[in-house]
Amino acid sequence: MIPFFGPLSGCTSSLIPRMSRIGIVGVCISIFGMSSVHPQSSSAIPHVRKQGSATQLIVHDKPFLMLGGELGNSSASDLRYMEPVWSKLRAMHVNTILMPVYWELMEPEEGRFDFALIDALIGSARKHEMKIVALWFGTWKNSMSCYAPYWVKTDQQRFPRARTSDGKALEILTPFSNENRNADAKAFAGLMRHLRAIDGKQNTVVMVQVENEIGMIPQARDYCRVAEKSFAEQVPGELLGYLQKRKDSLAEELLQAWNSTGMKQSGTWEEVFGRSVSTDEIFMAWHFAQYTDYVAKEGKKEYPLPMYVNAALIRPNYKPGQYPSAGPLPHLMDLWRAAAPHIDFLAPDIYFTTFAEWLGKYDRGGNAIFVPEVDRRQSAANAFYAIARHNAMGYSPFSIESTEDPANSQITRAYRVLDQLTPLILEHQGTGAMAGFLLDSASETAEIRLGEYLFAVKHEYSWRYAVRAEGDTPRVGGMIVMAAPDEFYVAGSGVIVTFHAASGNEKIAGIASIDEGAFVNGKWVAGRRLNGDQSHQGRHLHLPGGEYGIQKVRLYTYK
Repeated sequence: MIPFFGPLSGCTSSLIPRMSRIGIVGVCISIFGMSSVHPQSSSAIPHVRKQGSATQLIVHDKPFLMLGGELGNSSASDLRYMEPVWSKLRAMHVNTILMPVYWELMEPEEGRFDFALIDALIGSARKHEMKIVALWFGTWKNSMSCYAPYWVKTDQQRFPRARTSDGKALEILTPFSNENRNADAKAFAGLMRHLRAIDGKQNTVVMVQVENEIGMIPQARDYCRVAEKSFAEQVPGELLGYLQKRKDSLAEELLQAWNSTGMKQSGTWEEVFGRSVSTDEIFMAWHFAQYTDYVAKEGKKEYPLPMYVNAALIRPNYKPGQYPSAGPLPHLMDLWRAAAPHIDFLAPDIYFTTFAEWLGKYDRGGNAIFVPEVDRRQSAANAFYAIARHNAMGYSPFSIESTEDPANSQITRAYRVLDQLTPLILEHQGTGAMAGFLLDSASETAEIRLGEYLFAVKHEYSWRYAVRAEGDTPRVGGMIVMAAPDEFYVAGSGVIVTFHAASGNEKIAGIASIDEGAFVNGKWVAGRRLNGDQSHQGRHLHLPGGEYGIQKVRLYTYK
């Protein structure tokens, strides 16, 4: 057994320096008031479940939509820094915090765990009625091994580094080392065992990210001695069998590499996939994924929370080695699925303006959609689109605590509306009764069919009476939910919607009524009736830009 040191095991002298640094009072008292829990059934543990075409996160046997915010990398390392953050985020309608767990702080000496910081953060999340997605900063964080413990970093013989082609050691622990893998897996298993002991009933922690933005850089593959030996060996039959069974649905880039050698069923990596930098990346993806899967597997033995891996995306025209290569990127998803069956899904960190394009690349083959990290300066319309169009289980701007003027921020205004809509969203995800749209200068219109109606959605700038801001055309968007055959909720910002009958029998769609309003305790409360100027005398529905709102429209048809 790995020894535990933390509030659950009583007051230990090893905790006092750490606790005084982070300013905790009363270290001898468990903040949870319990020393153990009985094993619970798997259905009581947070898990993912299909609803139609959607994958939803289930917490306490109910679907849960994460209106998230990811902390900056260092924020969760100091409780005093975090004290004012909690209430700020709650006021922003954030219900889930994505929070790093640092291997180096959790296991400062091999085999001695200090869970005081983690326990205190969980306690604060409970106090503010928020959930946590734990981000395991273990072997890799943004490619590098910067959060590995000191005792790992300084023992290069036992814990070897990846190397460049000229033999230079990198700040990256190699995935071709069982010592590296086993040390990480033991620590991660210890974390998951502890989470089950102190949170197995409350379910404050609902999901775990395993590692962070894995990838090789500045070259596409590792050239350490063991990696070189492995690269010259046969491609595992397990991988080739997986590719053969799924050859009709493989990512285009992977299929092209395999096709270049006639889809060989045996051989070395270069014999099967050709001699190129793409083969280097394919090789590394397999080994990164196997390593990560082992860590996840050991953790799930202790507490099988949903687990995912995130990806740093590729800048335009960058080649393998110029970006963090071999991570769970769209063109490598098949490799990651083959090598990492204990990872529940793969997720993109999106910092590019081509949000819809990247999200679409991950919505394939049944991969569940979660946006764990997004530039907080991007339009919050992205959240509506991800949740409604791609059935995302959550959305999370990065460094959320750095939001300026949080009371009036765009994400606060969007989350205020999404918070109201959550029951309606969760009821309709995956059923075909909900749609999302995202509009900007590159795509100013969208056409949506729900039931017997077509919705023509346009950027509000297409209407000559709309108020225009200076500068570029802003990104706008939202969602439509069909509550009944003739009743729809339209939510979002900055759009004009017109309605048409979809039957093709010359019927005309008319607007019976449009009401603005809000959901209060899950019940719709209508405000102004907008059948006059606000609907252009019954011609359209308008959600003005600069604010997020909800309107309920009732339609009918006539000839």
